[in-house]
Amino acid sequence: MGILDGIVEWVAEQIMNGLDLITTSVLGALGCDMDTFLRYFPAAQTMYHIFVAIAIGLVLLNWVWQLFKNFGLIAGVEAEDPIKLSIRSLLFIGFIYFCDQITALILTIGGTPYTWIMDSNLPPLNFSDFNSVLITVLGVCANGSVALIALILVLILAWNYLKLLFEAAERYILLGVIVYTAPVAFAMGASQSTSNIFKSWCRMFGGQIFLLIMNAWCLRLFTSMVGSFLSNPLSL
Repeated sequence: MGILDGIVEWVAEQIMNGLDLITTSVLGALGCDMDTFLRYFPAAQTMYHIFVAIAIGLVLLNWVWQLFKNFGLIAGVEAEDPIKLSIRSLLFIGFIYFCDQITALILTIGGTPYTWIMDSNLPPLNFSDFNSVLITVLGVCANGSVALIALILVLILAWNYLKLLFEAAERYILLGVIVYTAPVAFAMGASQSTSNIFKSWCRMFGGQIFLLIMNAWCLRLFTSMVGSFLSNPLSL
């Protein structure tokens, strides 16, 4: 069983080395800023101006349509107050024009607790040491060859950790989509009949920032647990 143990230990070590690499690249790249998103999806910034033009067009179209109904050319159809409609339309056209600055400000505010979580002091972590420590612990608690058991536990750990990372990356990509399609959502706020869509977008935007922060918190809790285990593995 010596050769098999050696192969199993080598496979487990390569898995943990891979987790080291992924942790360094993913956790440092994700956040509440859109730099990484634009690096991989540069077309989003180019097409953002298209969404701004579409959003302003939608607001103007709704403005004209509601005024058209107000003048009684379509009998029996309810319409919004023209003065309130005009003020609201002009206000949201301004919001659409400065939408990138508004979302950037919100992302800066939301990114502050994210930065606090990522910069917090935690026990030193090196995933590549986890397998050797795990084999030591199993050797104390069990008899015979324990390398295969350690590999199974390492695979379970790696799979669950990768799921956390993938979920954080998914949240980040979805946040980028929300940010760069924001002008169309702002256009929905210009009309009373579609304002619920804008309110739903605001809740979704805030919710994604909160979930991204919670993902970072969970990942940091996970890494702190592993770091503590590596520093004192036999204190169970």
